[in-house]
Amino acid sequence: MYGKEKMEPEITEIIARRQFMPLYIWLDIAFLLLFAGLLLSCKKYMTVLVGLCFGIIYMLVDYGIFHLVCHARSISPGHGLFWVLLWMSMSYGFTNFAWIWLWISRDRHIFEWSLLILLWWFCCPLLVQTFGADQTPIVIERTTGAYHGYMALLLFIGYGILIVYNLRQPDHDKHIRIPWLLAMGILVQFGWEAGLLIGGIRSAGFATTEQKLSTLLVNSLLETNLGMPYIYLLFIAYSRRFTEQLKRRPQVIGFTDRIRENNQE
Repeated sequence: MYGKEKMEPEITEIIARRQFMPLYIWLDIAFLLLFAGLLLSCKKYMTVLVGLCFGIIYMLVDYGIFHLVCHARSISPGHGLFWVLLWMSMSYGFTNFAWIWLWISRDRHIFEWSLLILLWWFCCPLLVQTFGADQTPIVIERTTGAYHGYMALLLFIGYGILIVYNLRQPDHDKHIRIPWLLAMGILVQFGWEAGLLIGGIRSAGFATTEQKLSTLLVNSLLETNLGMPYIYLLFIAYSRRFTEQLKRRPQVIGFTDRIRENNQE
């Protein structure tokens, strides 16, 4: 129609924002030490190493790529971005991937481990609201437009590899259980995001329900889930030769044979 200005569609970027009291950091560090101690007492040595490695990877990505390269990170004045990101990376990098490793390895106490983690993610913000309410909050956020496309590419490539493998694998017993991996990748991040949202940490500063839920849904589908195909293949490659206690298996088995064995565990 003449006389009417053409309207361009509005594009809204996903913002990942957290607001929490300093007490939250110290309580979470105490939980991490407890969680790692319980894993070690149960001889989950490889699980601990995987958690530590992915904590370091999270830090390299979050500080090195998101902050230094993409300039997507910001924090409220008066707080050191490096140290807060180091804690965040080790916290969720360690917890998420130690939990995933336990799940992939079909640990017989997976319910207890899962309940412990989910309880903490729910209870910690509530504890801070009661015992740390008088502290000045830390506000940290990141934009996602600069890198979500790269993350989506990794997600597509990873699951694409698994899909092609299953299509070309005639032995159904050796198929990779893709729905099982999707459930893990989505639910682990969802549990974390939901705990932050319910506790008022993720939702702080968002004006609408749409903004709150969009971060929850997009991050749950994308962020941890993109690593699931790769960590599963890493697990199979490692566990075909070694045990959880870092000892060599009495008999090394083939890669696809280990997939079948894991499916039957």
